[in-house]
Amino acid sequence: MIKKIAVIYGSDSSEWEISCRSGEFVSSRIDEYKYDVYEIFARFGKWQLVAMRPSNSMRVPFPEGSRPEVDKTDFSVTVLGEKVKFDYAYIMQHGAPGESGQLQGYLEMLRIPFSTCSAFVTAVAFDKYSCKSYLRGSGIVKLADDAFIRKGDDVEACAERVAEKLGFPVFVKPTDGGSSFGISKVSRKEDLPSAIRYAFSEGETVIIEKGIVGRELTCGVYKDAKGPKALPVIEIITQNEYFDYDAKYNGRSSEVCPAEIPDELRDRLQKTSVEIYSLLGCSGVVRFDYISAEDGLYFLEANIIPGMTNASLVPKMVRAAGLDFTAFLSTIIEN
Repeated sequence: MIKKIAVIYGSDSSEWEISCRSGEFVSSRIDEYKYDVYEIFARFGKWQLVAMRPSNSMRVPFPEGSRPEVDKTDFSVTVLGEKVKFDYAYIMQHGAPGESGQLQGYLEMLRIPFSTCSAFVTAVAFDKYSCKSYLRGSGIVKLADDAFIRKGDDVEACAERVAEKLGFPVFVKPTDGGSSFGISKVSRKEDLPSAIRYAFSEGETVIIEKGIVGRELTCGVYKDAKGPKALPVIEIITQNEYFDYDAKYNGRSSEVCPAEIPDELRDRLQKTSVEIYSLLGCSGVVRFDYISAEDGLYFLEANIIPGMTNASLVPKMVRAAGLDFTAFLSTIIEN
């Protein structure tokens, strides 16, 4: 039986346009012989059918203004008088609600399988401070010293505490953001309050981390029928001060895949990534970011729904592994 797959993209965050590019790319690469694909644009509670591609057929777009609305009571859509109930959701929302666990919770209540981690795991792993707290004490990987502040707390007092505890430079990040929105590198105490307030423009909580000097590396992990598997490692070399939005999306970085690193470091990084994936209880494909410093490997963050455009890191890893991307997506869907 052909599965009816809803690819959900768009989001309530600043990453919604990037999410659309990822969702469109994934939709175009899902096996056309196995699945009916329905593209759902979801933003601020409005879910609409953007396009559909029945198996062995051409993609049929729906013009803006006449797009069918998704019925959230049973996750279905009515197209040309026929009701279509989706069998599976491939979630490509960067940011909330797809990476905050809210969308997963909705699908879990309806007992509809989906491509990502569970609602609980997604919520924990997406929040940078929560994820680090979950890993702290595991002994799997090093974690940079940090400080945490919630909107409404005393920003000036936090700046004093950070200067005393962490020193400089530090990175100031919204705990639940992505694509480097709201992130600043700060080298002076007097610049810290404005950086914290800038991070609050993207979320309610902020993490301030001690800057670690080293090589920036990333590794994806996915699950097939035999269990978690690590993809090839990528080294990110940025022309900017750090891997910010400009470096990520405007060609200001190079991504070496596979990374030109010693075999021992490669093996350790892949093993560490599988261990973190398993400890958190992940599903689907997750990308883990690190800094390899002189004193060891530091974990930066987990990307529960990593970018999936042709130029994104995970598709590059898949190609470097010698895997067909359409078959890779089928593996995610079936496992």
